[in-house]
Amino acid sequence: MSDTDNEKPKLGMRAPLGLKRTVETGKVKQSFSHGRSNTVVVEVKRRRVLGPHGTPQDEAQAAPEPVAAPAPAAAPAPTPAPVPRPPVSNETPQERQARLLREAEEQRMNALEEARRREERERAEAVEAEARRAEEKARAEAEAAKAPPAPEPKAEEAAAPAPAPTPAPAAAPKPTPAPAPVALQLDPSRPAPRLFTPVQRPEIPKPQPKPEPQQEAAAPAPSAAPRPAGGGAPASRPAPTGGAPVRRGPEPARPQQRDRKGDDRRQSGKLTVNRALGGEDGARARSLAALKRAREKEHRRSYGGGSVQREKQVRDVVVPEAITVQELANRMAEKGADLVKALFKMGMPVTVNQTIDQDTAELLVTEFGHNLQRVSDSDVDLDVSEADAEDTLQPRAPVVTIMGHVDHGKTSLLDALRGTDVVKGEAGGITQHIGAYQVTLKDKSKVTFLDTPGHEAFTQMRARGADITDIVVLVVAANDGLMPQTIEAINHTKAAGVPMIVAINKVDLDSANPQRVRERLLEHEVIVEEMGGETQDVEVSALKKIGLDTLIEKIQLQAELLELKANPDREAEGTVIEAKLDKGRGPVATILVNRGTLKVGDVFVVGAESGKVRALVNDKGQQVKEAGPSTPVEVLGLSGVPMAGDPLQVVENEARAREVAEYRSGVALQKRTTNAPASLESMFSALKEKQAMEYPLVVKADTQGTVEAIVAAINKISTDDIKARVLHSGVGGITESDVSLAGAAGAPIIGFNVRPNAKAREIAERNKVAFKYYDVIYDLTDEIRAGMAGQLGPEAFETVVGRAEIKEVFSAGKHGKAAGLLVTEGAIRKALKARITRDDVIIYQGEIASLRRFKDDVPEVRAGLECGVTFSQNFTDIKAGDYLETFEVEMRERTL
Repeated sequence: MSDTDNEKPKLGMRAPLGLKRTVETGKVKQSFSHGRSNTVVVEVKRRRVLGPHGTPQDEAQAAPEPVAAPAPAAAPAPTPAPVPRPPVSNETPQERQARLLREAEEQRMNALEEARRREERERAEAVEAEARRAEEKARAEAEAAKAPPAPEPKAEEAAAPAPAPTPAPAAAPKPTPAPAPVALQLDPSRPAPRLFTPVQRPEIPKPQPKPEPQQEAAAPAPSAAPRPAGGGAPASRPAPTGGAPVRRGPEPARPQQRDRKGDDRRQSGKLTVNRALGGEDGARARSLAALKRAREKEHRRSYGGGSVQREKQVRDVVVPEAITVQELANRMAEKGADLVKALFKMGMPVTVNQTIDQDTAELLVTEFGHNLQRVSDSDVDLDVSEADAEDTLQPRAPVVTIMGHVDHGKTSLLDALRGTDVVKGEAGGITQHIGAYQVTLKDKSKVTFLDTPGHEAFTQMRARGADITDIVVLVVAANDGLMPQTIEAINHTKAAGVPMIVAINKVDLDSANPQRVRERLLEHEVIVEEMGGETQDVEVSALKKIGLDTLIEKIQLQAELLELKANPDREAEGTVIEAKLDKGRGPVATILVNRGTLKVGDVFVVGAESGKVRALVNDKGQQVKEAGPSTPVEVLGLSGVPMAGDPLQVVENEARAREVAEYRSGVALQKRTTNAPASLESMFSALKEKQAMEYPLVVKADTQGTVEAIVAAINKISTDDIKARVLHSGVGGITESDVSLAGAAGAPIIGFNVRPNAKAREIAERNKVAFKYYDVIYDLTDEIRAGMAGQLGPEAFETVVGRAEIKEVFSAGKHGKAAGLLVTEGAIRKALKARITRDDVIIYQGEIASLRRFKDDVPEVRAGLECGVTFSQNFTDIKAGDYLETFEVEMRERTL
């Protein structure tokens, strides 16, 4: 059984006697978002108030009904009787809920009407107070004039907004008669009261501003009632029609309900009908999401102008060479669907995830009204720095490159200038690296020397040395004259456009002939000063130290003419002279600083590598803190071994350095992997390469320049029959990965001034990988050439011994045939290889099985004689008129 069943009236039951309950309960169903609902019990408490006849009535019934426009009435209207209600016990829950809702609405309307009346009453009292002040002011002026008759009202007083002046007191000589009573009416500017008004959203009540007294006094409609002539109490206001009682004098205090809008202490935690049904729809509470949306809407309306359309924001859109539609939409702050729609209109059915080119993106950006900024991948790379201002330049030391043919005394001459002995440390007595040294002269000036190798394999090193130098010293041996590498050095110098000084070395030898060297230089358009040219020359002897001071003077003179200057107070820029992988120090690069000052801690980019300067070591092995222009130093702290000749640039931070290095490495990888466009010539060359035999190699050397020279020399050895293929080349010791690669390809490992570690040797023994160690480059090239020739095998050479004509064919045994020959050239021998041609087409190639002359077996038949022969493999397709040719094959070793 539920409570609802118990509350239903039953037949024959009589309601018990007693007072009406002051607490009525009901149920209200609350609806929330997402289909949620809740049923709560609502209690309505009422205070008992005695009616006019002593009968109890609820406070809600004691409130006056709303009335129409007030009119003057003489007598108060009778108080309306309370509305009869059905017994509570006979109400169903639905009726009780409806009644509670109706009573709550009546209470709200009564409260509104009471507030309106209280506001009108306050306005009327304000008008009366203003009139009273005007009257007191007039009385004061009259007493001041002390005139027996009443003074005439002035123009200002006549124009005063007082509707009815209050009469003077009884002591005045001429009392003013009381005007007719004025009826209290509603303000026509305000709307008429309604019984049922739409329920507004509950808001915090704001205090309304009090009306100004002068404006209220100017309003003629709500005029105050005049006082009686006798100076008694003011006349009572006429009561409005509609049954409301007439108030006389001050209104007696009546019990009113307290305004609990701001005090929720008593009602906190309780749900009343008004609170449950306080929403706009009157039956459902607003969800939190709806409140949030409304709050955001109010915020947009207050800050965004409400319905005013916002002006479109024009953006600067950065567009790379290729971009997806969605990414472009994000950068434009537009919808991806709008961009797809625009592309469909252009005839391009694409999706938001497809990539479009830069030109198509430009059309879209322009159509949507934005600004375009084109960027490309190459923008990541560093720009070429601008030239320094003239006032920032300071003199710098000249960079002098020593060039010439191998074994002409370049390093010995540099040793004589430096006072060192580098030549003793060179393998084979020749220079195979490019070295950088700085020499301090007697006058404290400095000269930077670059020593280049003279071997033919180091062409790129010599070209690099000529590009980064200021002056070239061409060393020519007086006893040897001009050699191929000397001529090559002259060409490199002319291509670089730098001045040249010819140093004729080894003049102390008896076979020296310096004049012949000067004459040979004329063949290559090098005219020395003695012959009327501009090229300086000097005769020196590195061994005897002859003419060194003259050479230094000529170098200084040439440097003064060039006026070499650089700005040391800027970010450093340099060039890689040589790079290597040191076992203890890691990648090490020899850098020649071109301009600026390189300091410890600088972040730099060099080629496709980046790094931070950990240490700087000069040519004497001493650590320094910084290196200025024209100073060669070893730099530690690179991420990898750069290529010789790569430029070095200092950047602002490591992130920028890594970004530039990654871009450059990606470009290098793309160049290696991109296939060249196919052509007929490239197809034929590819077929030739496939037919040629490959000789795989793995090359490891101590420096980057040496690796470069060895790879170039190996590629020159390749022929049409066999081709050398360098699987991998690198700087540093031989590692396990090198051995694994060589073992998989069956290639030997070439080690130039490097050795494998213990683990690499162990793997090499297990995989049968051969190591070949060298320290002189021409030994390396000779052995590789021999190895490639050995892989090709010996070459077969044919030598024709004799020729004969077949005159007749005879039967030989049951199935064989013999040929009767006439030897025309050379000799026919037994057991030689032979071939038979018919109309110059070979129809048989084999050996002579037997050779007879007049029934006798003979070993040889010479020219002019006849003989008979039979062939191996029982060849019988012989005809008269064929030709026989005998030859022998000689096997010889190949040479490349």
